Amino acid sequence: MAREFTRSQRVGDFLQQELARLIQQEVRDPRAHMVSVTGVDVTRDFAHAKVYYTQLGVDSREAAEETTQVLNGAAGFLRSRIARSATMRTVPRLQFRFDESVGYGRSMEQLIDRVKDADRRLRDAEDEDPSVGN
Repeated sequence: MAREFTRSQRVGDFLQQELARLIQQEVRDPRAHMVSVTGVDVTRDFAHAKVYYTQLGVDSREAAEETTQVLNGAAGFLRSRIARSATMRTVPRLQFRFDESVGYGRSMEQLIDRVKDADRRLRDAEDEDPSVGN
């Protein structure tokens, strides 16, 4: 029977939980305020980890650039804190990246809402005057 999750996925999940906790409790820089860790991709050799995050009120990569720099600057500190509590041989080097999928999802939702409104207006206009839709 195959394993449900690979070891790198389990390590990624562990890192995601630990980093979320550490960023909230240990990182004192206000520019890293309101950050949520959305995912961690760990390489197969466990040497590197890409940490994806979102920040409340920030939708674009350009707006999150400063926070990315702060988090990447704190990566060594966070890595050392994880090394203290983890039973792993090595803790991957952390590289933070802004997760644009949340902002993209919001823009898609807005587009869908606009299409629904336009469809509703067209349907209402057809109900009032049947020649409008033809």
